[in-house]
Amino acid sequence: MKPAPAPAAQTEPAPAHAATITMVKPVINALHILRHLASAGEPARAIDIARLLGINQSTCFNILRTLVAEDVLAFDPLSKTYTASIGLVNLVGQFITQGQRLEVAKPLMRELAREFAVTVTLWRPIGTDRIVLVSSETSPTDVSIDMAEGQRLPYLMGASGRVFAGQLGWTEQQMRATFEQIRWSEPLTFDAYWREVLEAKKRGYAIDDGNFARGILAVAAPVRDANGTIVFTVSGVMFRNQYDKAGVATVGKALNALGNKLSTLLFNTNKDK
Repeated sequence: MKPAPAPAAQTEPAPAHAATITMVKPVINALHILRHLASAGEPARAIDIARLLGINQSTCFNILRTLVAEDVLAFDPLSKTYTASIGLVNLVGQFITQGQRLEVAKPLMRELAREFAVTVTLWRPIGTDRIVLVSSETSPTDVSIDMAEGQRLPYLMGASGRVFAGQLGWTEQQMRATFEQIRWSEPLTFDAYWREVLEAKKRGYAIDDGNFARGILAVAAPVRDANGTIVFTVSGVMFRNQYDKAGVATVGKALNALGNKLSTLLFNTNKDK
């Protein structure tokens, strides 16, 4: 008997629409705009976006305005610039890791660093012993303060330490014992330190005025997860006397607002609810 012939190989039919895809120009332009802003890593004006991407100015403006209305982009009326919005991150949040989220947070940190001429840093705790610097953005000025990512500090130290200290739940004896082990550049008493911790909880940001490092002032605000736990602090580091008391308060409020944005960005919280 002859062996039965092998069955003919079957090929999967190509989708009927494969050769007739209709490209929707406004969608293509919108994607090009989003890719451009992502790669640039900084806000941009509509006229510059249109010129760089070869899009009609009126068309570009209408696309940008639509993306702002849908919370995909954010518009700064003072600088007349556009940048990625929290809504865009929420849209793709389920597909990205926290490390990638931190990268997305950098433009927001960079923007505040530029606005106030400070170095903006992001800190997270390691247990209840140390905090570590995980991200840093320096202001584009002639003289600035460089903060190396990866450096560690005692848990209670600096403006960030004051923010984290407010949620530890330690007894006064435990807190005092840990505080006494810290070597401050400009020492302060535990009672003064604790008053500043309580003040920070009330106003939404903490201040270290030269205690951590002589000649340096730092302001820090909390970044909370979905449960309300402070898991990061965002800090502005500047030269002492760079701002007067009112100016420091303005920076503190801006950092608190940025902390709320980062809470949404990193943990999908919604501070408007």
